[in-house]
Amino acid sequence: MRSASRPNRAGRFGCDTMATSKNSRLTDRQFARIARALAEPRRYKILEQIGAYDGPVPCSKLQQAHAVSAATLSHHIKELETAGLVEIARDGKFMNLIVRRDVLRAYLNRLAKI
Repeated sequence: MRSASRPNRAGRFGCDTMATSKNSRLTDRQFARIARALAEPRRYKILEQIGAYDGPVPCSKLQQAHAVSAATLSHHIKELETAGLVEIARDGKFMNLIVRRDVLRAYLNRLAKI
């Protein structure tokens, strides 16, 4: 069985890491991961910035907007990816980020039921 924190051959994380379709329901674990990721104000700002664009956002654009080291930004992006909130599209050595709106909607729908 593959660990949820390790990518499969396609570079995707195990299915317990994120919802995969618009009608998917989040598991308790997925819900908790998203809540933890968004509890960090800088991650929330990063997600908000990525979400402001219709298409993929180059990581370099995020680096310009946040006064943190590349390693720190990479850590925050990895946490958002692990939570299933962003998808990383690689183009050679460059990274482009896309908000997983289906996962964000599923999180918001579950949160609204509280």
